[in-house]
Amino acid sequence: MKVKILWSGVENFENILKLYQNAKSSLGEILSAFEMADNGSISATLDSFKLANPIAEYPFYVLVETHGSDEAHDNEKLSRFLSQGMESGLILDGTVTSEPTKMKNIWHIRESIAGAGLAGGYVFKYDVSLPLRRYYALVRALRERFALPARVYGYGHVGDGNIHINVIVPEYSKEISAKLEPYIFEEVSKVGGSISAEHGIGFRKPQFIHYSKDKSALHLMRDLKKSMDPNGILNPYKVLPDVDT
Repeated sequence: MKVKILWSGVENFENILKLYQNAKSSLGEILSAFEMADNGSISATLDSFKLANPIAEYPFYVLVETHGSDEAHDNEKLSRFLSQGMESGLILDGTVTSEPTKMKNIWHIRESIAGAGLAGGYVFKYDVSLPLRRYYALVRALRERFALPARVYGYGHVGDGNIHINVIVPEYSKEISAKLEPYIFEEVSKVGGSISAEHGIGFRKPQFIHYSKDKSALHLMRDLKKSMDPNGILNPYKVLPDVDT
């Protein structure tokens, strides 16, 4: 199985959505990852971990990974996708590689975003899913809601609508926390998203689960929990709130 990566710079999020649609139609079965990150995410990561960006600085970045068994066929597909992206202006610059070390370095940039900014203060982290048409709107709304020195970054997995939002502030404060929650969950609920995309509800979000699940769903979840775990000893205190919401 041959793996290739395209790391590219993009002007705006609207172009990322167009590029994603093109990737699905052009790359088809060999498309295995379509990741995005805004400039703030990447800049904070490069600065925090002293990493080098293989391309110049751009407002947004897209990482496309392909897996295929027919190298000539796969190369043709990816080359055509890149050429069309450059010609249309959707891709401003990009680099393609199948060299293991270079691919590892690019993925390292993407996967290091979660830890970026910790040295500069406190990071409020959110993991939500949103319809693609509203995918980046919450980041923009939070930037309007918070003035500097707060910094708001967005990055995630476009293919499944999962976006990670980091809000970096000089230090933790209850006032900032109250301004974030439940605001973020209310905004997610308004557009039919989920308050937790891939990291679960855990201890922190049971009181907010009603923004994603209605009362009938919560009652059913409680009934199933009681039938399978009548003593409440399996993964206690998580997911479901103590009282009806």
